[in-house]
Amino acid sequence: MRNAHKRNIRAAFGERVFDAANGLFLFLLMAVTLYPLLYVLFASMSDPSRLAMHQGLLLFPDGFSLEAYGAVAKNPMIGRGYWNTLVIMSTGTLLNLFMTSLGAFVLSRRNLPYKKGMALLILFTMFFSGGLIPRYLIVTGLGLLDSFLAILLPTAINTYNMIVMRTSFESIPESLEESAAIDGANDFIVLARIVLPLSMPVVAVMLLFYGVSHWNSWFSAMIYLRTRTKFPLQLILREILITNSLDSMTTNVGSLDKEPIGETIKYATIVVATIPVLVIYPFLQKYFTKGMLIGAIKA
Repeated sequence: MRNAHKRNIRAAFGERVFDAANGLFLFLLMAVTLYPLLYVLFASMSDPSRLAMHQGLLLFPDGFSLEAYGAVAKNPMIGRGYWNTLVIMSTGTLLNLFMTSLGAFVLSRRNLPYKKGMALLILFTMFFSGGLIPRYLIVTGLGLLDSFLAILLPTAINTYNMIVMRTSFESIPESLEESAAIDGANDFIVLARIVLPLSMPVVAVMLLFYGVSHWNSWFSAMIYLRTRTKFPLQLILREILITNSLDSMTTNVGSLDKEPIGETIKYATIVVATIPVLVIYPFLQKYFTKGMLIGAIKA
């Protein structure tokens, strides 16, 4: 009895040590992840001249100034880029969801002829593609250059997302679809009224994946778009961060103050470009884990 009691004490002590070490590790991981976000936020609200002289950690705004946000708000390209990004994200996400759900629904049919062969051909595209130059030639040949369609159509379906959605569709009982077919429902009705409503966690994950992908995309816009008024927000942000294109936002600033205010403008632009994703994600987060698990149970 005494030896068993000692073992229980050792086990309890070991569990407490493990819990403490695990909690410390998770806290440090959270701090490392969260601090860069807070640094950008605090820097964007700091006084430009004081931020330029600041060294070390930034745990709160160094001074307080919203001058950088005012400069961002006055830049017409930021507002135009926001609008273009919203159009690309909303249209592209709906197109992605429509095409992905159609492809996943077809591949989930148990009596589909040559199903394995079609699946292998689709999987092949995950590892091999024609490359950027053939895609550019195709886009140019179709007359899509300098249009949003050049960004949306080549990425209408993501193979990995379609496989995840197909696996989710295969988990739906076949008897539900057979009952609907007996009542006269065709495949489109079955997909819209039975399959998709029962797969909302996966649909939410697809909306998150595709939406964030479109929101963060800039490379395709840089390759295919020529008119500046069609540039998405991320391409404008790239110009500000990499090429230091800040002249339109520092016209009323003295030459000696352009560099300090330019740094805070960069941080403010990053915050403005990041806020929508941070706001939307919490509403879809509860579906994220469930949707991915449902879509990954089967191979």
